[in-house]
Amino acid sequence: MAPREVPVARIGAAHPQLDRFIEVMGILRTDCPWDAEQTHESLVQYLVEETMETVEAIESGVEEHLREELGDLLLQVVFHATIAAERSDGFDIDDVARAVADKLIARHPYIFEAEDVPDDLDATWEQRKRLLKGRTSTLEGVPHQLSAMHRASKVIGRSGSHGVDLAGQGIDLPTEPIEADELGRTILGLVSRARASGLDPEQVTRDALRTLEEAIVRAETDPS
Repeated sequence: MAPREVPVARIGAAHPQLDRFIEVMGILRTDCPWDAEQTHESLVQYLVEETMETVEAIESGVEEHLREELGDLLLQVVFHATIAAERSDGFDIDDVARAVADKLIARHPYIFEAEDVPDDLDATWEQRKRLLKGRTSTLEGVPHQLSAMHRASKVIGRSGSHGVDLAGQGIDLPTEPIEADELGRTILGLVSRARASGLDPEQVTRDALRTLEEAIVRAETDPS
């Protein structure tokens, strides 16, 4: 097979290197045996790995490392869009960009329309998100694949919108802010305590979280 010409950045394009990258990905999809056989499902492991590596790069504080990992993460986005574009009813990277731009505009009426900036941006964001997605429960859209700690953070953050009494669920409420290093040591201490008691900290957190989620569902269905 004759080698393909290496795409070059197009002078005058708004994002010439991005256009070049998308072209490279298209060539690899048709000419590289490994790239050609990949599916959305087969790429999941790489998407997770690259996401975690991007997090590590951010935490490292090394800009060059972050730039490289963001490129690898972008590769996953473009790869999935390239695969999707092969279906007659699929979508391409431009559709992906259009959808996220439209979403951001719709969720920021105080920027793009004549609305005042809301006092509670986080609560307003979640309310508008639920409305636009047609969700009936505040718990919809919280991925079950998240770690127990990450999912708990999201669920607790949303519980206030329905007036769920966290203290009534046996959850200690903070009386004052806590420093990050102290909180980290406290969490590690709880993990150590769980192990000493023969308990799986991930599982017991999920069990407690499930009880909280049930309380939120009850509050949604019976606001009184």
